[in-house]
Amino acid sequence: MRIVSGMRPTGKLHIGHYFGAIDNWLRFQKEHECFFLVADWHALTSDYQDTSDIPSHTQEMVIDWLACGVDPEKAIVFQQSQVKEHAELYLLLSMFTPLGWLERNPTFKEQKQQITDKDISNLGFFGYPVLQATDVMIYKGQGVPVGKDQVPHLEITREIARRFNNLTKTEIFPEPEAILTETPKIMGTDGRKMSKSYHNSISLSDDENSVEKKIKSMVTDSNRLRRDDPGNPDACNLFPLHKKYSPMDTQQEVRQGCTTASMGCVDCKKILLPNINNWLNPIREKRLDLENKPNRVREILHTGNQKARQVATSTIEEVRKTLHLAS
Repeated sequence: MRIVSGMRPTGKLHIGHYFGAIDNWLRFQKEHECFFLVADWHALTSDYQDTSDIPSHTQEMVIDWLACGVDPEKAIVFQQSQVKEHAELYLLLSMFTPLGWLERNPTFKEQKQQITDKDISNLGFFGYPVLQATDVMIYKGQGVPVGKDQVPHLEITREIARRFNNLTKTEIFPEPEAILTETPKIMGTDGRKMSKSYHNSISLSDDENSVEKKIKSMVTDSNRLRRDDPGNPDACNLFPLHKKYSPMDTQQEVRQGCTTASMGCVDCKKILLPNINNWLNPIREKRLDLENKPNRVREILHTGNQKARQVATSTIEEVRKTLHLAS
């Protein structure tokens, strides 16, 4: 199966990104043909007024991908804006996309409500789903990893592919399937969902001292007011991290200690710290090596861009011929 997935360049990634996306990518690259893209054009839809951070954010994000184990020998790692065929197919698909589909798009409505500090009333943001569809369709993607709540967002890509095929009486584009992936909700230090914008995240690049400070400050079970109050690990913001980083016997020990009040939150955090740092250490080491070899990252992207463009060019030529636009 050919799988397409990507991220907007936001700079250094946090552990929520790992368990929400990268962990799945590492599995997919072993079994499938994968295209992992830096969605830098998507970043412009909301950050068009200041684009100065995009190059550094791209570099930092790709370093994190590679440090986590994304392998450019097994997957094509590339930059959306360097494959110009995306722009042409985006234009052509926009001719086939009814306005009503975009107006009903759940992402557009959600983002309009959530993004209040930026002006996103522009054509680029409105047409965001068509560009997303382009990212998948130009590589004839057959699968897109999504969480259960994101399935409706993929449906517009399927609809655009179906409409194009029907109107042109071809079968150029497959209708990509949603590959349902586990997207655990990793909580931030303040009890909200982990997010860079909330300044509550634990970065994959954080050193041991930074991780310790953040874990020590982390909100736990809000109903456990005193040390001798029994806690509820399932209502605790810290315990999901034990599930990810601590061995099963430690998880059981922590659960029992919490529910019987024989263990306090401070002790619980102390137990977690070496486990999370042991997990992060190999990523830190690989990251440091890549930071010292900036040309290596650029070479990987350059090679990936060329590979992606070969596939994209083939698709565009097929579309041009179908629409009688071929020279």
